[in-house]
Amino acid sequence: MKLAILGYGKMGKTVENIATSRGHDIVYKTSDDIDIDRLKQAEIAIDFSTPEAAYFNITTCLENNIAIVSGTTGWLNRFEDAVKLCKLQAGKFLYASNFSIGVNVFFELNSQLAKMMSGLKEYDVKLREVHHLEKKDAPSGTAISLADHIIKETEYTNWSYPPEDSKNLIPIEAERKAGVFGFHDVTYNSDIDTITISHNAKSREGFAHGAVVAAEWIFKQNDGVYSMKDVLQLNSTT
Repeated sequence: MKLAILGYGKMGKTVENIATSRGHDIVYKTSDDIDIDRLKQAEIAIDFSTPEAAYFNITTCLENNIAIVSGTTGWLNRFEDAVKLCKLQAGKFLYASNFSIGVNVFFELNSQLAKMMSGLKEYDVKLREVHHLEKKDAPSGTAISLADHIIKETEYTNWSYPPEDSKNLIPIEAERKAGVFGFHDVTYNSDIDTITISHNAKSREGFAHGAVVAAEWIFKQNDGVYSMKDVLQLNSTT
């Protein structure tokens, strides 16, 4: 594949290393404004930019018939607009709040556990996420995805950050700490016991590898809007 990397920071460089090791050509990479002529050399783009740039990057790719895989979080108030444009342009768009294969298995565990806990009113749930100091948005997109999955399976109506003391809201705690690539846990607590599931990322490679795998997968697909659920053929909602 001929790849463009939009957002050439630490994650973008890791994507480059993994993509080239798998035989793909990086024809364009940038952290600045997009050069349309250079972007058009690519067959597919991988976006790990910023919340401010992501929507523009995605729509620019779709408008120029370039498949786009995005892992940038913090812009999802425009997600439905991107979906509409993708359908209008008959393009290919894959978004994931987290491309790690392990995290997507964790999403499935979270959904299944939420189903099991939905009738057990003696338990309260809370989420916690910890990331490196450079991460700009809080809570993380992964934490929001985890909360959304729980909401779909339970009587919770929304999540709160900073955490609020409400029976209808799932509290999310967020911490920024040097050297942490990404940690998430989901805890159900009662007066009798506590149930916790967690995922800890040991490096950026898991995220970058998943993004390249997603790009390889969507390259072979028809037009449409996809997620890692489709890539990994997972059954429950992610």
